[in-house]
Amino acid sequence: MTCIGLMHPGAMGASVGAAARSNAHTVLWASTGRTASTWARARRADLEDAGTVAALVKTSEIVLSVCPPHAAEEVAREVMHLGFSGVYVECNAIAPDRTRYIQRIVEDAGAHYVDGGIIGGPAWTREAKTRLYLSGPRAEEVARCFAGSPLETPVISDRIGAASALKMGYAAFTKGTTALLTAILGLVEKEGVRAELARQWGDAFTTQTVRRVCANTEKAWRFVGEMHEIAATFQGAGLPGGFHQAAAEVYERLATFKDHPEPPAIESVLEALLKGE
Repeated sequence: MTCIGLMHPGAMGASVGAAARSNAHTVLWASTGRTASTWARARRADLEDAGTVAALVKTSEIVLSVCPPHAAEEVAREVMHLGFSGVYVECNAIAPDRTRYIQRIVEDAGAHYVDGGIIGGPAWTREAKTRLYLSGPRAEEVARCFAGSPLETPVISDRIGAASALKMGYAAFTKGTTALLTAILGLVEKEGVRAELARQWGDAFTTQTVRRVCANTEKAWRFVGEMHEIAATFQGAGLPGGFHQAAAEVYERLATFKDHPEPPAIESVLEALLKGE
């Protein structure tokens, strides 16, 4: 069995670790400096505590990086600084150009690099249908660690950047349109015509939209960096990135709903949105 190091067991990362554990692989995490909620997720995923990142790196054959986009380079540099020479899997929602930049950091340090992109929610069960898309010369090796687990791991290319590009394209639509709908509701609320737009949309679409907007507020803080990455992806392809830069601002205005146990009422969402104008 393979020894896998997980950086770090957040809401998504813990489920990825649990998927590897379901195949009897050893999955390590580093508890030093981590919060009680991280401890709880690690226990749920049945992860083994290495104590420190240095101990995790020393023992692991594969390291999975699952962290907020802004921390991707920092995590890679930390792992490489500690002398890691195995397979480093960059699973974060970052632009293809950025994943290729991190590839250079990893390979210059003597390790191997696999590009990854997660689509879907936490992969605790097969019903979640979460996929970790992989690309790169060592991608098949990583995919085998999850064979038959709740996390699907399609290998789509031997080219670094392919998995990240797919993730960016998918999230550009799903999270981008949610931000657009949120901004539209803010606009009509400000102008006093939200009820009229609801009648024009019809009950079914209005109900669906409000539910979607409210449900995403708890994760809005996480989407800010992702929207900037998507904007950079568009710009890297010679396309305008302004739409998703604006989406980042929408989500930033809703960051106050982080860790709320229940979705807020739409009136609270729009109040927070319009306060930031």
